[in-house]
Amino acid sequence: MNSAPDNTRIVVLGTGGTIAGTAASPDDVVGYRAGQIGIETLLAGVSRPPGTRFEAEQVAQIDSKDMTHAIWQTLAQRVAHHLARPEVVGIVVTHGTDTLEETAWFLQRVLAPGKPVVLTGAMRPATAREADGPQNLSDAITLAREPGLSGVLAVLAGSVHDACDVRKANPLRQDDAFASGEAGPLGVIGAGRLRWLRLRGDAAGSVAWAVPSGRPASFSHPALSLPAADWPRVEILTSHAGATGALVRALCAQGIDGIVVAATGNGAVHRELQDALVVAQSAGVVVLCTPRSGVGRAHPQAIDRLPMVDGLTPAKARVELMLRLMERAGA
Repeated sequence: MNSAPDNTRIVVLGTGGTIAGTAASPDDVVGYRAGQIGIETLLAGVSRPPGTRFEAEQVAQIDSKDMTHAIWQTLAQRVAHHLARPEVVGIVVTHGTDTLEETAWFLQRVLAPGKPVVLTGAMRPATAREADGPQNLSDAITLAREPGLSGVLAVLAGSVHDACDVRKANPLRQDDAFASGEAGPLGVIGAGRLRWLRLRGDAAGSVAWAVPSGRPASFSHPALSLPAADWPRVEILTSHAGATGALVRALCAQGIDGIVVAATGNGAVHRELQDALVVAQSAGVVVLCTPRSGVGRAHPQAIDRLPMVDGLTPAKARVELMLRLMERAGA
């Protein structure tokens, strides 16, 4: 009989991804099918710390490149459900690496959890000769059990990242597939032990986003209840040599709600694209710019004609704008 106290329970939610992927050969780490192995099986393959109970739940079983708003909503609802249980001390989410950073930011902004919610994944499928999923899952469990920890984090290859900073940095390599830009990782895990490298928000480049100021503790984000089909439509455009306003005008004709611009340099946007975006703004389309460079923060200037969002990748800025539009409509 398990004698663990009922206040040390970890819930592991599966969404698919490479960590649950399979290939015909153990040497095949590219031509695999993601999201094939259930979360119960994945959890059974890692050692479990004594004195902790586990629950596993399959929320989705997809390649994360195919992540949808509907799955995001279901995942957030399930996370919120388990966070409200007093016996649950932390939650682990297994996830594909392609959109992990977007999901992390979505969950942080919608839930601002008071307990740890840890995302992890893998760069190699479960059938690979040197699969990295089991160790990543074990590290995520270690992090989810950390006393006093809160918020959404990600752990891969032993590095712990904040939801705000984490981004995929390499498409294939294991050890440096994920990074935290100028901020750097929050900490590292080795041999089942966590070592902090910095506090949240204390490094250049880190943005200590959590809950918008003035939000009451009882606030329930519209993303938890508004049908996913009714979420604001926000698209990403990139400023580049030869850019025009054609795509802006096409999106406006379709009734777009918001546009995120992956800007060059210090948040600069091609003149023709910028002119079209200014017209779109005057028509009610909300625009946000963020650097396309991937590392480093821009410094907005008084002459800028378009608003900047600081410290978020274009993909996260899209999530941010979508959520802001939902909050504005629900205010």
